[in-house]
Amino acid sequence: MKQTYRAIVILLAAVVIMSIFGIAAGQGGASQRLAGARPVIDAGRYVTIQAAIDALPDEGGVVHLPPGTFEISEPLKVTKSDVLIQGAGTATHIKNVNTEGKSALILQHPGGGDNRQAELWRIQLSNFRITGNEKSGHGIEANRINEIFIDGVTVSYHGGDGIRLYFCYEDPRICDSLMTYNKKTGLNVIGCHDVVVSANQFEENHDALRFIDGFNLCMTGNNLDDHLGCGVVIENTYGSVVSGNMIEECAGTAIVLDRDCYGIALSANVIAHNSSGGIDLRDAHGCAVSANTFTISGPDALTIGPNSGRITVTGNNFSNSYLGDGKVKRAANDLTAAGMVLEGTSDVTVVGNLFSSVRPKALAIKGRPSKGVLFGDNVLVDVSSDHKKLDASLVEDNLEVAR
Repeated sequence: MKQTYRAIVILLAAVVIMSIFGIAAGQGGASQRLAGARPVIDAGRYVTIQAAIDALPDEGGVVHLPPGTFEISEPLKVTKSDVLIQGAGTATHIKNVNTEGKSALILQHPGGGDNRQAELWRIQLSNFRITGNEKSGHGIEANRINEIFIDGVTVSYHGGDGIRLYFCYEDPRICDSLMTYNKKTGLNVIGCHDVVVSANQFEENHDALRFIDGFNLCMTGNNLDDHLGCGVVIENTYGSVVSGNMIEECAGTAIVLDRDCYGIALSANVIAHNSSGGIDLRDAHGCAVSANTFTISGPDALTIGPNSGRITVTGNNFSNSYLGDGKVKRAANDLTAAGMVLEGTSDVTVVGNLFSSVRPKALAIKGRPSKGVLFGDNVLVDVSSDHKKLDASLVEDNLEVAR
């Protein structure tokens, strides 16, 4: 009887042990790996960062960059799809010491062609700092990379552009990054579409952003400050939105639309203290300028030129630094607040705006006559204005208040 009992106990114990080991094996025991998994490459185990990138399999993978300052004199090159290059935040610093105009990081098909057959897909750059010098080239140069994603990257002090996207045709995303002190453009986007530029900071580049020969730009929630040229320059583009951005103290113009732009909304931006103007519609049609705050922007806060028309201007505030009780924040030599200019344009709606204490005029008419303008339901406080001189237009129901 005792022997039978002992045998039953041993059998039960064996079953329990086998069950435990079976469950552990099913959950990924030491003897098994997830099918299809590729190892993560630790760049700290390689002689150079380029060697770590070159170790990526053809199917792509992940390269982790350790903390540290890593000097390079030749461009780092990524030539495969489905790659993530990830650092340890700004503690990972790639420093381009090249003085021959070479870029720091180049993303490009290994064949190097300039056509739809020479494209890569899905490269992500995340959480590192990359710097150059005034004689180096671009910071990040991406050529024909579809679905490129750059987030949490600091790009500074390059002799060229901070980030240059060339025909990254499908769905580029630039988010939560910092582009500063680059000699040319902070973010230069050429020939791209369906582009998201969100929650970035741009400081003291030449221009902050240039968007050329593309469409469907969604630029929201960015901060642009102290640029030596313009804030945003958009050319030959349609179907885009620039909204909810802070654009301050550019030596040039805050926003420029030129060369066959159409169907673009410029909305809910704060455009403050830009030396050469707020928004300049040089060649734009079918666009809306709405709910922006133009504060101490001169010499002209909004210009609609002779090559532009069919523009809606509504719900904007054109103001100086008035604080109430007859007080202004800025000194007399800094009262550069301006209104809007119409120059030889047509078919424009200017409705529901406030013009207060702007100089020289709330609305100035320049050049050949502008026609087909609806100027109505605006409030004009402490200003002079040319709106009553509009030709072949409708001017009605405006409230003019002297102070």
